[in-house]
Amino acid sequence: MGAVVVGEVVGARRESVALPGPVLLVVAGYAAAVVAQGGFYTYGRVLSAVLVGAAVVLARPRPNPLVWLGGAFAVWALVRGLLGGDPVSGVPAVAAVGVFVGAALVVARADESQRAQLAAVVVGVGALLGASGWVAVAFRLPFWTTVAEGLLRASSTLTYPNAMAAVLATTAVLALALRPTPPLAVATFLVCTGVGATMSRAGVIALVAGLLVLCACSGVKKTLVAAAPPLLGAVVAVAALLPSLHVAREPRPVVAVAGLLAGAVVAVGLPRLGRWLAPVAAVLLAAGGVAAFRLADGLATRLSFSSPDRSGATGAALELVARSPLLGVGPGKGSFFFSAGNEDLRVMRFVHNEYLQVLVELGAVGLLLVLAVVVAVLAAVWRGRGTALWAGAAAAVVVVLVHSAFDFLWHVPVVLIIAGLCAGLGFPSTRDGSGKGAV
Repeated sequence: MGAVVVGEVVGARRESVALPGPVLLVVAGYAAAVVAQGGFYTYGRVLSAVLVGAAVVLARPRPNPLVWLGGAFAVWALVRGLLGGDPVSGVPAVAAVGVFVGAALVVARADESQRAQLAAVVVGVGALLGASGWVAVAFRLPFWTTVAEGLLRASSTLTYPNAMAAVLATTAVLALALRPTPPLAVATFLVCTGVGATMSRAGVIALVAGLLVLCACSGVKKTLVAAAPPLLGAVVAVAALLPSLHVAREPRPVVAVAGLLAGAVVAVGLPRLGRWLAPVAAVLLAAGGVAAFRLADGLATRLSFSSPDRSGATGAALELVARSPLLGVGPGKGSFFFSAGNEDLRVMRFVHNEYLQVLVELGAVGLLLVLAVVVAVLAAVWRGRGTALWAGAAAAVVVVLVHSAFDFLWHVPVVLIIAGLCAGLGFPSTRDGSGKGAV
């Protein structure tokens, strides 16, 4: 199903649109990161960075505030590493800001038709990712799932469920800005189902934040009409997947498959109901909620905001900040030690909050530079308003910004590349090279 959807979504536009070489390289970098465990490990990080870097070289975007601010952050990471006696430790931060800014600037050179084509490609990749996550849970594929608290959570090729949720939530809100078609409805449904299969609380929170931005930018009625079918279809599919989540129990693949097919019918069929859409959607939502409640035995940890490990790591992080608030402890040096109840001392490498992680490692100087980059991106997206994709691009950027407060997403290049790509879709076009509309 996923392969067919990709082909149909990408081919949804009748006219032939050729993506420029630099944009194709950004897509290649994104695809490489998707396949290579999110690009978290060295080989994937290097490959995705090289491809995005080559795209920047070919596109030759003009310097602008985003470039200078991103460059300032990269320089500070190198300097802070040098001050700590390990100049190489700042290189991952340089690569991270590089792929984000590079993807945004390259995509900003695309015209409106090219941007629509690029968005369709991203949604197609997201559909494959969501479908593979669903398959992994329904059929117990260990290499595409992660076991946590006795539950099987979809991670697909990204390895980390929360990173997968961030990518799919970002893709979902972008998809809702595209011209609605049945293939797109199925693709968006698969993307939303993938978010549910990850069992990521932060992913759901970020998706809701993105939907609120869509409501503000496109109007509540338009957003609800576009979002209701794929989201309700995903509710049906995920409710049928719940019995297969418990590792200690036998999987229920027949139930999961039936739920997936029913969800797809809902996603495609609801828009055809006209004035009956709202009452039918309400009934489906209520039924899905009841089914989820009855099948959700053992999912209490996923339905709660409590997370002792993260709370412990946050406390340890704040202690490190108090010791070195201005300069930080150095890039890559933020290890967090804490006690979890009656258990022995525990250690976490990431605090699951990228803003706090930057503050710990690069101090107030690093955090201020990061926030300056965020402001520059939001300002550029605001100047790009008025295009067909603008609302979806703005919502996608917000999804990543919100989710980054709950997980270590900036250490996973695939998230940074799709964030930069979506930001670029919302920027004013700089295709003519004159700098008009530059960031």
